[in-house]
Amino acid sequence: MIKNRFRIALLCSTVSVYGLGDHAEARKSSPAASHTAPASSPGNGHKAPVHQRQRDLEAHSDESVRVTASNFGGGVSNTTPGGGLMPVQTAPRSQSGITRDFIAKMSPTSNVQALISNLPGVVTASQDPIGVTGDQLTIRGMNQMQIGYVFEGVPIADPIRYAPYTSTVVDTENLGSVTVSQGSPDITAPLYNAVGGQITMSEVNPSHKMGGYLSLTGGTHSTNKEFLRFETGDIGNTGIRGFLSYSHSSWNNWRGMGGGVRHHTDEKFIKEWGEGNSVSALFSYNWMESNSYRRPSLAAWSQYGRSYNYPGTYTVGTAGYYDLNKGRNNAMTIAAPAHFTLRHDLHLNVTPYYMHMFGPSVWGQNVSSANSYFGTGPAGNLNLSNLTASGDATTQAVDPWNQKTSGINAALEWTKGSNTLTFGYWYSYTQHEELATFSPVDTSGNPVAAYGHDPIRVADGSILTPYDLNFKQQSNTLYLVDTLKLLHDRLSLTAGFKTTMLSRQGTNLVPGADPYKNAKNYFAPMPQFYASYKLSDHDQVYINGTTAFRAPGSVQVYSQIFDPSSPVAVQQPGNLKPEYSIGEEIGYRHHGFYNFAVSAFNYNLTNHQVTSYGYVAGTNNLIAQPMNVGGQTIRGVQAELGLGNWHHFSPYFSGQYLHATTDNNFNAGSDYLPTKGKKAVQTPKFSGSIGLRYDDGHIFGNFSMVYVDSQYTTFMNDEAMHSYITSNMTLGYRMEKIGALKHPTLQLNLINLADNNYLSSPSSATGNAKATKGIYGNTVAGSSPIYIVGGGFAAMVSVSTGF
Repeated sequence: MIKNRFRIALLCSTVSVYGLGDHAEARKSSPAASHTAPASSPGNGHKAPVHQRQRDLEAHSDESVRVTASNFGGGVSNTTPGGGLMPVQTAPRSQSGITRDFIAKMSPTSNVQALISNLPGVVTASQDPIGVTGDQLTIRGMNQMQIGYVFEGVPIADPIRYAPYTSTVVDTENLGSVTVSQGSPDITAPLYNAVGGQITMSEVNPSHKMGGYLSLTGGTHSTNKEFLRFETGDIGNTGIRGFLSYSHSSWNNWRGMGGGVRHHTDEKFIKEWGEGNSVSALFSYNWMESNSYRRPSLAAWSQYGRSYNYPGTYTVGTAGYYDLNKGRNNAMTIAAPAHFTLRHDLHLNVTPYYMHMFGPSVWGQNVSSANSYFGTGPAGNLNLSNLTASGDATTQAVDPWNQKTSGINAALEWTKGSNTLTFGYWYSYTQHEELATFSPVDTSGNPVAAYGHDPIRVADGSILTPYDLNFKQQSNTLYLVDTLKLLHDRLSLTAGFKTTMLSRQGTNLVPGADPYKNAKNYFAPMPQFYASYKLSDHDQVYINGTTAFRAPGSVQVYSQIFDPSSPVAVQQPGNLKPEYSIGEEIGYRHHGFYNFAVSAFNYNLTNHQVTSYGYVAGTNNLIAQPMNVGGQTIRGVQAELGLGNWHHFSPYFSGQYLHATTDNNFNAGSDYLPTKGKKAVQTPKFSGSIGLRYDDGHIFGNFSMVYVDSQYTTFMNDEAMHSYITSNMTLGYRMEKIGALKHPTLQLNLINLADNNYLSSPSSATGNAKATKGIYGNTVAGSSPIYIVGGGFAAMVSVSTGF
């Protein structure tokens, strides 16, 4: 603790001293801006807009060099090294990315987590081969709840649980680039959870020419996707252009019964004028319903393998019946990023946004007709029918969670000589409501009423519910960034300071809830310092010292969770403290025909929060279970190598060595488990990938292979999941113009080529799997984690064309 305080004080002192530096010559970048140079619009076969602002790539900017020419279909230009996996980076921190050169050749059903699985430090946990239900990931051993997700300047993850819903925000066909900042977030980004880094997604920009793009996909597991985008082109002399797109997808679960349907629409319009002035209007809406996958323990996996699924037929009492366990994810995102040149040396960047996400989540659960509880008291006779021998009735539990978030991130940038000063303010407000209900099902397993209608009530007419939550949150963030360039811009020094003030309060109206109301306030100072030096036009070295903070995740941290089977809460609110990270990096990169980057890193986390997902005992209700495991130390080295085009070939390699340990003993309730010095959970020692791309303009193909080492899943290191290897392949042919069709393309994607049978990630983490004696002599009972089953083989065929 003393060492960490000293490191924070040292960083703050560095920032303070740095702020006294002299101002010198002008710099043209805009560090607070969240957008990058406009990407080309896939499928139109013409060059991108000439009007693009040239922007520097600084430590406080998540920007990377992006391809702006579209010489082939789907936005492919074949100019990004490593087959689209290694765009040139100049930020003085570890940063990797992908462009349309790679994205366009992946399955159109892929999600963002799957697309970045080849990048160093990124470990993606697939749960279905086609990517429609979303995946989980870790970066340098920190899970997706500790990663910040930003789309066109908007924080898209759930602001309370931090779960990313990347597939609800943008269609893959409209995704221009993804940048991964391993370990440290952009100081100007609207985030308060990114202790593990940041993932920044950019949408393609509308074309200046009227046209469109059509893609049709079909494959295994009865998968299909239809996508259509219409480009308005420049609308008269208004300076406005835009696109509208719609897609429909449907599929069957790759294991077990069930499937899903998805409808999605994206819209983007841009107005540009003068020198560097622009306003964009973005809109997306997503509706998806799908059946859930059952997650096994290690013992269940060993016994049943992939056949461990929800039952496909219903009999009275079968709460696990597949059609009772599903979810519906609705999401709407509206944003208007704006950039104004107030004077030649003064720029204003403003991004207002609004997001609305709602369910319901649905699961099957048996409820006793005569012996249930409503909060802490008896529920009385519920007068249910279709009872089992034990007096239970099968019900469908419905949780129609409803969350609305609005916010604005604004930054003013002033340039004086070589010095650029940026001052910003971010405000956001979130309201979250959750009232779970139970509805009886008939003898065929069908709910007797639609979602949430005619729920089971107790004698006084109140709705029987395990939780009735109302949660509100306000965040206020201020940041100040100063960048100084010296030695003819070869030396760049950036210092910044960010402070977040977060206010949360939640109520639970279930009778007997204690506390009925819970409120927390958090304050976190976050200094950062970056330095980089250009050894040549192609070589760069950098160092940095960063801090980040993460407020406790999940509404379960603030409210009790009840269940009709128990008169006491089945989950108590945690007294979690904010997680705080202090990190240092040193790195080198070279770009040219061959591109190479390597970095070494060290992080110390206090109040490290591990958010796992587990089932409420005796139910199919999968909820977040946050735990404070104390301190954690993370050290390692990552590297990547990519070549430019060589006889139409472009290879790519990446790898990471990771050493992460737990710094404290784990509080198991009845005792402390001796976990100090143990390997941290979900931290594979080695991970890496190889890739090879071929594209001669007509025939193209990709091959990639990913290796992930074994991972511990308990803090005592008494249970682990095996290492695994997966590989994917793409084969395709791209034609020239045929009439009005531009670059018609036929593409085959093969996913998990060898159909490897594996567990891709722990879904939950526990203190110990086997009974263990604590440090005070008490025996702590073991509890096995549950796991995500890795997706099997899938084949997708796509036909696409611009017009």
